[in-house]
Amino acid sequence: MTSLRLYKKEKLRSLSAINALFSSPSSAGGENFCVMAYPWRAIWRVDKSRSISCARFMITVPKKRLHNAVDRVTMRRRLREAYRLNRSLLPECSNVDVAFVYVGKTMTTYSDAERSVKKIFSRISQTLCNSRKNEVEAE
Repeated sequence: MTSLRLYKKEKLRSLSAINALFSSPSSAGGENFCVMAYPWRAIWRVDKSRSISCARFMITVPKKRLHNAVDRVTMRRRLREAYRLNRSLLPECSNVDVAFVYVGKTMTTYSDAERSVKKIFSRISQTLCNSRKNEVEAE
C-alpha cells in the first residue's frame, strides 16, 4: 500500500512554475488546460522539464469569494484532504502541475470538494491518455 502522506515535493511552490501555469500558453512554451467542477476550477499543465515525476498542486481561495479567513482555511483543508485521498486517480508517471481555484460563493461540504476533485482528476487523466495515444499513433 502506498503512503497517503502529502510530501513537500507535491506542493507547487516555484514562482516560475506558478507563472508558467497561469500565463498564456504561447509564452509558457506549453499547453495549459482548464477544468471546471463546481465549486472548484483547476488549471493544469504538463511540465516536461522536471526530473521528479509526481503531480504538484496548489490551492487558492480568493478573499473575494470567502471573506472570513477561517472559512478560507477550512476550504483549503477540505480540498487538501480530498486531494490526498484521491491523487491515485492521476496517472503514476505524470508531471502535472495543478492549481485549484475556489469559485463558489459560500462554504461547501467536504463531500462536494471530494466529488469535484474526483471529476477533475478523471478529466485530467482522460486528456493525458488521449494525448499519449495520439503521440503513439503519430510515431
